[in-house]
Amino acid sequence: MDSEIREVLSALRDGKISEDEALLKIKKKPFEDLGYAKVDLHRGIRQGMGEVIYGASKTPEQIAGIIRSLLDAGESRVLVTRLSAEAAVSLKASGIELRYYEKARLGIVGEMPPAGGIGRVVIATGGTSDIPVAEEAALTAEFFGNETVRLYDVGVSGIHRLLAHSDEIMSASVIIAIAGMEGALASVIGGLADCPVIAVPTSVGYGAAFDGLAALLSMMNSCASGVSVVNIDNGFGAGYLASMINHMTAGRD
Repeated sequence: MDSEIREVLSALRDGKISEDEALLKIKKKPFEDLGYAKVDLHRGIRQGMGEVIYGASKTPEQIAGIIRSLLDAGESRVLVTRLSAEAAVSLKASGIELRYYEKARLGIVGEMPPAGGIGRVVIATGGTSDIPVAEEAALTAEFFGNETVRLYDVGVSGIHRLLAHSDEIMSASVIIAIAGMEGALASVIGGLADCPVIAVPTSVGYGAAFDGLAALLSMMNSCASGVSVVNIDNGFGAGYLASMINHMTAGRD
């Protein structure tokens, strides 16, 4: 949305459109009240990224209504997180052109944008069991226009697997470290990388892992500098934050 506004302003500056035409393109009501949801139509203008739909606990009809509202307001693509396979089937049956990623529980309407940003986002997991959360993070980052590199099953129980990818780790602009159990992966990567590391604890592990609480506390107490932590299983939050970091500039006019 931010890029679209800039295109409108550039067209106005170059005399390709009139002031009234530019105003018409930009002037939208800030939200649409659907009764069950107030869809934020100006989020892209404020934050550079449009509203994302959290699919859990919403009916397919509600999700479809929000998607249509966003598309009608000019969004070229829509991301739906925590979307069940059953809801995805219902959305497609209702005429929504949606691609569903079952492992990540994500639905995407519209085409992925070309990759941009200052570099690459690396997504690393401790084990194979962490991949669903990692895919949520990776697809979210790609949805917002980032090149991603997936390093799966490189946990500390076989640290040579991680060290074999030293080049990818040391050349990344942002790294998302995803792990359950004791959550040590984030600290190890934080000690190798010179970029921000976003740690994601997962609810993978036996009883004393406490559904990810052990990994969360371990990551929050990391001795490595430059490690931040998002909530348990929050791949979306990590992917979104990584995109913001990867698209930052030193200053804006």
